[in-house]
Amino acid sequence: MTAEAAPRRRLRLGMVGGGEGAFIGGVHRMAARLDDRWTLVAGAFSADPAASIAFGRSLGLAQDRCYGDWRTMAQAEATRPDRIDAVAIVTPNHLHHGPARAFLDAGVAVICDKPLTTTLADALDLAQTVERTGAPFVLTHNYSGYAMVRQMRAMVADGALGAIRVVQAEYAQDWLATDLSGNKQADWRGDPERAGGGGALGDIATHAYHLAAYVTGSPAEAISAETSRFVPGRRVDDDVQIRLRWAGGARGQLWASQVAIGVANGLRLRIYGEKAALEWAQEEPDLLRFTRLGEAPQILRRGGPGLAPAAQAATRIPAGHPEGYLEGFARIYADAADLIGAHAEGRPAPAERPPGVNDGVDGVRFIQAALASAAEDGRWVALNGAEQ
Repeated sequence: MTAEAAPRRRLRLGMVGGGEGAFIGGVHRMAARLDDRWTLVAGAFSADPAASIAFGRSLGLAQDRCYGDWRTMAQAEATRPDRIDAVAIVTPNHLHHGPARAFLDAGVAVICDKPLTTTLADALDLAQTVERTGAPFVLTHNYSGYAMVRQMRAMVADGALGAIRVVQAEYAQDWLATDLSGNKQADWRGDPERAGGGGALGDIATHAYHLAAYVTGSPAEAISAETSRFVPGRRVDDDVQIRLRWAGGARGQLWASQVAIGVANGLRLRIYGEKAALEWAQEEPDLLRFTRLGEAPQILRRGGPGLAPAAQAATRIPAGHPEGYLEGFARIYADAADLIGAHAEGRPAPAERPPGVNDGVDGVRFIQAALASAAEDGRWVALNGAEQ
């Protein structure tokens, strides 16, 4: 008889932001619960102290762990014997840096929504803080949690496509095709003070860019961008067209739009190599199209035979039972639990690591470089030299 494995401790999660009416806060809470790895125990959910405490109580949290602001929360949680293991930061973009820095300085791991920050200086500051404190940092580029995205990454790394030639990424939506003033989610995304300089660029193009870099295994070297504001009165872009250059000669294009009428959530990635090609679409996430040169296309299915270990590990239920957005998001939280739990117990970090602070820095460089390029009629800008 073999000894039973020791029970796995459920980690304690705090949250900053995500209060009443906040879409992404609910998504994070559902994703954290799905694999039974986290328990939400504390939070500062709103800029209004009374609303923050009331919302925390509505979630069933103890009175003394419903905080009126994130500064008080960081100080109080750092000294508790039952302190949180990590904090999820789900605020508008301009409020990522301050809370993240405070909790990292308190020795608390951070799980942060993307983009990392609104300025490159703040992004680099967080990267330096992570290096100095050693605290784990996870960025929720949730689409990298899909099983078939991990299958793509494994196939590219194993050489199934040969040398990569072309990378095509797009993320199209239509929900901002008209003026939605007064809508809470639209208002902050359209405010450059809260969202940063990019609209669709920061909100969804960063997802498409991270997906391309994640699957190919490296960020692009340079980009040429054009940004547009099609809805009258809009202060940030709602459509972006970008060309990309990768090391080794690969070329690509990225289109992101929030005014593409008839498209709900059209995140799509196509990778073309010298020997084969891969194509994946988020609206049919369980399927991956694989085509070898001169052969008929194959459809690989999540949960089916012959998949890479990384794809198998990201699969919860049998093939034919669809997994989607929440499950992919939950995979990031499960990976975060593995990483943060290993750090707390002094164990080596797991092989499959979620996106981290350096991915966040790359994303902010991408935004800043695109804005700089668009301001000068699409001139090529190196991603390692983007303006702040």
